[in-house]
Amino acid sequence: MAHLRLEHVGLDFHVRTHGRISLKEYILKGMFRTRSSTSTVVRALDDISLDFGEGDRVGIIGHNGAGKSTLLKVLAGIYEPTHGQRAVEGKIASLFDITLGFEPEASGWENIAFRSYFQGETPRTLKSKMEAIAEFSELGDFLNMPVRYYSAGMCVRLAFSIATAIETEILIVDEVLSAGDLAFQHKARKRIEELLARARVVVLVSHDLGSVAALCERVIWMDHGHIRLQGPPAQVIAAYQAMATAGERLAA
Repeated sequence: MAHLRLEHVGLDFHVRTHGRISLKEYILKGMFRTRSSTSTVVRALDDISLDFGEGDRVGIIGHNGAGKSTLLKVLAGIYEPTHGQRAVEGKIASLFDITLGFEPEASGWENIAFRSYFQGETPRTLKSKMEAIAEFSELGDFLNMPVRYYSAGMCVRLAFSIATAIETEILIVDEVLSAGDLAFQHKARKRIEELLARARVVVLVSHDLGSVAALCERVIWMDHGHIRLQGPPAQVIAAYQAMATAGERLAA
């Protein structure tokens, strides 16, 4: 059974700043005086308690800097909580920056292997998936070329094709619903829907509120590291949009 739980989780980042000294202080206190440094604590997440169980499809929304992606990285185990507890049952796969880590001098075929191994595949398990990944990417003979010759769109196609070939129980997704050009986006959306259908637990972040409403059964609204509201998609998205509209009126 797949299960993911956070209990009163907080996450602090320590930002180090260096103090400056004047020329007078430099001369009077010694030319070899080391610069002082201080550390500022930034609370990225504060008292987050969430429970994701079998069959959950949960979307996370909020403004830029609200803590959405940070929360996903705590859920995925990339960040360890500073406070509180994280508990997980089941295999987790995460789709974050899907183009990160390509080897520019290696061919498309070689990068399929590199990235797939990074995602937990083995030579045996990858063998049956290579052709399907290549076919979905629609890159054809370009797969024989070094990736450094690819356009940005081609890189996204290849990365998305590799990243969504995974099999998992808990799927964590950050803004990969708009991969590639318009023609490829239709395929990408269908592929994501198939992946969501296979996973037992899905948590996704997206600024595309329509996709969140269509794909999720519960929505969490993050605001400055806190959970501002969670519940049915229609209710939470409407409240978020009302707040955003009110903010735009005040700014005007």
